[in-house]
Amino acid sequence: MRFISTATASPPDVDRPSADSPSVDTPDSDLAHAVLTGLATDGGLYLPATLPRLAPEIFDRPATDGSLVETACCLLDPFLTAIPAPTRHSLIADAFDFPIPLVSLGNGTHVLELFHGPTLAFKDVGARMLARLMAALLEPESDPVTVLVATSGDTGSAVAQAFAGVDGTRVAVLFPRGRVSPLQEKQMATLGGNVLALEVDGNFDDCQRLVKQAFRNVELTERFRLTSANSINIGRLLPQMVYYAHAHRQLPFDQRPATFAVPSGNFGNLTAGLLAARLGLPTTGFIAATNANDVVPSYFSSGTLTTRPSLPTMSNAMDVGDPSNLVRMLKLFDQDLDTLKQQVTAVAFDDDATADAIRTVYEQTGYVLDPHTAVGYLGLRQAGLQQAGGRGVVLATAHPIKFREQVEPLIGHTLPVPERLARCLERPSRSQPLVPTLKDLRTALSDWSH
Repeated sequence: MRFISTATASPPDVDRPSADSPSVDTPDSDLAHAVLTGLATDGGLYLPATLPRLAPEIFDRPATDGSLVETACCLLDPFLTAIPAPTRHSLIADAFDFPIPLVSLGNGTHVLELFHGPTLAFKDVGARMLARLMAALLEPESDPVTVLVATSGDTGSAVAQAFAGVDGTRVAVLFPRGRVSPLQEKQMATLGGNVLALEVDGNFDDCQRLVKQAFRNVELTERFRLTSANSINIGRLLPQMVYYAHAHRQLPFDQRPATFAVPSGNFGNLTAGLLAARLGLPTTGFIAATNANDVVPSYFSSGTLTTRPSLPTMSNAMDVGDPSNLVRMLKLFDQDLDTLKQQVTAVAFDDDATADAIRTVYEQTGYVLDPHTAVGYLGLRQAGLQQAGGRGVVLATAHPIKFREQVEPLIGHTLPVPERLARCLERPSRSQPLVPTLKDLRTALSDWSH
């Protein structure tokens, strides 16, 4: 399988405060190059050069014990042919070693619980697979790669936990000071070893901008062998296709196909769903549900993309003002926004609506939503006004305990802390402050690598 860059696929009518101007053409790449470099040399993001159409029975069989790994092998095999089949199947089984159950809330609404992994967030799926892919693709005796990642919340903790102790890798995580939950910060700032947590004086967009600058800097890229583990890395994005198919296989036959409501910030999760649909996943469409950072819903409405600094919200992992994966979404639809809108509905909700959804769902069903999942739930409910029965699947992206400060006052009781998080809270933080400049990042990486 070959992978191509999206650098020439900029959306039309773009108004960016600081446009990135790629200057180097990137030929198509193999799996190892795409995964180990993360970002193409022309500044674009990698996508598969071709997307196979899988047999319908792969999606139509009911889910059974062990079928998550079986589904993962079926969906990922065409893209991982560079790795021998026994090895890649072992990697897949090791990465997908926790359940992803589908829970019914009644009235045709289901919640896909993606938070049963090590850090209780959906990003465990992609991060665990990516860490194993990198380890398998590294040349023996080569210098270690440095995974450089910006996070608005769960990405950093998932990546840090996935790569902690993995031979041949180091991880530097940039997170905005005061804009991630205490639990999220502890999960990435208490590990030490091959994990460096950098507390940036700024917002997520500052973190992401600094990471992009570092990847465009040849000296830094070569010196530290920089690679990414955000959703810009195709090795993290592809595994996320799997749980869409797994959700479909768990649905009752009379409720297939369904609409997927996807809490969206950087739009990698939604892009993975669109890729799964291209492989043959039956679906009636997707809902991109955002918070007050409504860049994409505004773009869908006006036809002009205007990026802006992100706004802090209670669903902080979605506080993104310049979503990277929009360029991938447009590339999949040949830059045709109208065609993209036929499959994706984009909506936005403020914190008041989010809080009300958490409170109402708990009162009516006893189910506890985290703020991000609540935004997805709102998206499905709104779409249900126009779709027969409103049936669909909400992607639950995080365990509510990770946002206990927001959730507990709304439901009126204390949430129990899972043991793995309780142990994490007891460890001291090892994060380092960082001014968001390339010079300061270079110094931090140099001091750490020595």
